[in-house]
Amino acid sequence: MTVPRHSNMTYDDHNPAGAAPVRARANEQQERPLDAAPPPVDFAAPERDPLGPPWQAQQQYRADVPEDLRVPWGWVEVAFFVVLGIAGSILVTWGLGQVAVRAFGVRSSQVFGPTMSTAKSIVVLVSQTVLDGCALLYFYFMILTRTSAPFWKSIGWREMRPGTGTLRESALQFLAGGAVLAVVVSFIGGFLNQKETLPIEELLRARVSMLLFGVLGVLVAPLVEETIFRGFLYPVIARRVGVTAGIVITGTFFGLMHAAQLWGGWGQIALLILVGVVLTWVRARTGTVATSYLMHLGYNGLQLAGFLIYVVGRGGRH
Repeated sequence: MTVPRHSNMTYDDHNPAGAAPVRARANEQQERPLDAAPPPVDFAAPERDPLGPPWQAQQQYRADVPEDLRVPWGWVEVAFFVVLGIAGSILVTWGLGQVAVRAFGVRSSQVFGPTMSTAKSIVVLVSQTVLDGCALLYFYFMILTRTSAPFWKSIGWREMRPGTGTLRESALQFLAGGAVLAVVVSFIGGFLNQKETLPIEELLRARVSMLLFGVLGVLVAPLVEETIFRGFLYPVIARRVGVTAGIVITGTFFGLMHAAQLWGGWGQIALLILVGVVLTWVRARTGTVATSYLMHLGYNGLQLAGFLIYVVGRGGRH
């Protein structure tokens, strides 16, 4: 009886010579994954249960994607945030206006009328604060469902990129840089033509509005705006179009967000776009939102101080 040529490849405990190639290949397959280099993964997306929801799956990025752009969200979350922001701004402002009318006895025309009254300015400013808090909550729960990494680190608040120094040592430099940027913008703005009265000046006619605006502009606006634009939005844009285009696009969106406050002052809007580009460039260069926040804080602090002095002085002359 002739034995088939391939029979020596069959696994047989009674035929050690024939079983050796099979055992060798089995051992090789078991050892290979241990020696293989793992693929690049998102720092903020640790491995999840493979049977869990699809949004909890481990995210992977090309090796050339900078670490600060490896975030566990994308365009779907950005679009959802925009839709929620538009709907939320309408509902929150309307709701707080109703509270002012029904609970505080303010006339409806003072809150919902076309002119800017003291009551309406307060409703607008408080509404913006509520929306800022809702934005942070959205980011928190979005990240909570995608990663177990710390929230602030995931949203971009981390140490500076190696080779650019430490955040503690550089904090005063970025604050001073923001103040210098405010001086430059104010100087250039003095040569630009604008409407007699900008919407933001109408908003700040009452002293209580100026005080509230000043507090929110220093304590709330830099933190929330940097988290939205440089922490949430910039990584998604830069991953898609590149860092340079991402800086320009993010800065443009930042300036246009303030267009309603400066409507008619097109030069001022252009300057705010420039400010947004500079802030995004700082964030991209250092790899952290903390540096653009410090610069934004220095910018807002000096700008608001000068603006409030101007408004108060202008009101005193009348």
